[in-house]
Amino acid sequence: MCLIPCLIGNFPIFSSVIPNCQFRSKTARLKTFTANQLDEIKDPSGLFYILPFQKGYLVNWDVQRQVWDYLFGKEMYQVDFVDTNIIITEPYFNFSSIQESMNEILFEEYQFQAVLRVNAGALSAHRYFRDNPSELCCIIVDSGYSFTHIVPYCRSKKKKEAIIRINVGGKLLTNHLKEIISYRQLHVMDETHVINQVKEDVCYVSQDFYKDMDIAKLKGEENTVMVDYVLPDFSTIKKGFCKPREEMVLSGKYKTGEQILRLTNERFAVPEILFHPSDIGIQEMGIPEAIVYSIQNLPEEMQPHFFKNIVLTGGNTLFPGFRDRVYSEVRCLTPTDYDVSVVLPENPITYSWEGGKLISENDDFEDMIVTREDYEEHGHNICEEKFDI
Repeated sequence: MCLIPCLIGNFPIFSSVIPNCQFRSKTARLKTFTANQLDEIKDPSGLFYILPFQKGYLVNWDVQRQVWDYLFGKEMYQVDFVDTNIIITEPYFNFSSIQESMNEILFEEYQFQAVLRVNAGALSAHRYFRDNPSELCCIIVDSGYSFTHIVPYCRSKKKKEAIIRINVGGKLLTNHLKEIISYRQLHVMDETHVINQVKEDVCYVSQDFYKDMDIAKLKGEENTVMVDYVLPDFSTIKKGFCKPREEMVLSGKYKTGEQILRLTNERFAVPEILFHPSDIGIQEMGIPEAIVYSIQNLPEEMQPHFFKNIVLTGGNTLFPGFRDRVYSEVRCLTPTDYDVSVVLPENPITYSWEGGKLISENDDFEDMIVTREDYEEHGHNICEEKFDI
C-alpha cells in the first residue's frame, strides 16, 4: 500500500483519490465528515472545510491524524502497520519542524515498518524517466491546490538552484471565481464545493485572450464563449451541469425553476491567472515564463534537454487548452534552435502516485527507505541523511 496525501492505492490494480480534509455541512453542523465521507452529505452547499494543510504546509496535525486514522482503520484499508511500508510526499524545502513531527507520527504513533518521504515531483520524474529511458533530464511543472512548482530533474536528482514556486494554485482560482460570481450575479462565497465544480466544468485556458474577450462582449448567438450553468439544488439536481447550446435562452428569463449562472469571460479569465498572476496583483511570473527562467538558471549545455522534456502534472493542467498555451508561450521565449516539447500525461493527478508505485517495485527501494529499527537507533538524523526534501 502506498500513500501520497489524498491518494491511496492497492498494488497493482487501482488508485483512489480521497479528500485530505474534514467537512461540516450547514444541515449537520455538529457532525464532522472525514475524507470520502463527503459522499454521505446529502446537501453539500455551504460546506465548511477543515484543512490540515495551509499554503501547502501541514500545520493542523489533529485533522491529519483523524484523516489517517479513518483511512488506515477498519472503515477503509485496515492497515497492518508493522508489516507496511509507506511513501509519503512533502512540499519542497519543507520546514524541519514539520519533517520531525512527520517522522515521530509515522514511526512512533503508527509504527510503520519503513518510510520513504519524498517530493511529489521526484516521483513524477521517476515515472517519466521510466517511460523515456533515453532521456537524462526533465522539468516537472506541478500545478496543484496551493501553489505551482517548476522543478528540473537530471538523472533523478533535482536541481535546487533552479526550483521556482508560484503562489497560484487551484484554491486561489476557485476563491477568485467565487468573488467574481458574488460581485456580478449571486452570493456564493460560502459555496466552495459547488463553485469548484463550476470551475472544473466550464473554465478553459484561452489561446488568444484578447480575441476571446472581444467574443465575450458580443450579444446573442455570436457570443460563443457564453454558457449557462445549472446549479444543483441537491434534491432533484444532484450535480451542476452546462445547458446544451440549443436549450439556452439568450434573451429573457428561463421559465423553469432552475437556478442559472451565466458565465462569459469568467471561463477563461480565471485560469489566465496561472499565466499572468499580476492580473490580480500577485507580482510573480506566469508558468511559461517561470519554466524558461528556471531552465536559464542551469548550465547552457543542459538547457536543450530540459526544453524538450517539459512534463505537466497536477489538477490545474486539466484545464482544456492548458498544454497548448504552455507550449506556444515557451516556444516564443525559447531560442529557435532548441526543440520544445510539452507532455501532458493521461492522468496528471495520479502521475506521481504511479511513480511511487514504480519506485516501490525497484530493486534499490530497500536502500531508499528508513526502517523503524533505523529510526529507533539513529532518530531524526537518519531521515535527514536519506530523504532529500
